[in-house]
Amino acid sequence: MRADVQADALKRLNYIEGHLAGIGKMIEDDRYCMEILKQTYAVRRALEAVEANILEGHLETHVVDGIKEGRERQVIDELMELYGLANQLSRT
Repeated sequence: MRADVQADALKRLNYIEGHLAGIGKMIEDDRYCMEILKQTYAVRRALEAVEANILEGHLETHVVDGIKEGRERQVIDELMELYGLANQLSRT
C-alpha cells in the first residue's frame, strides 16, 4: 500500500473509531433515534471514503503491476471477487 494511502486510511479510521464511540454514548444516553441514525450514516460514508481511497491506490499500483507482470487472470479474479462482495452488500 502506498504510504499516502495508508496514512490517509489510518487518519480516517481513527476518526471513524471516535465517531463510533460517540454513537455508543448517544445510545447509552437514550438520544433521539433520528440523531443516532444521522451519525451512523455519516460513519458509513466515512468508511466508504476509506474503501474508495484504498481501491484507487490498489488500482494505480497493484493492478497495474500485476498486468505488467503477466498476472492478468489473477488481477481480474481479484477484482471480480471484490465486485461480488460489493454487489452482495448493495442487496442487503
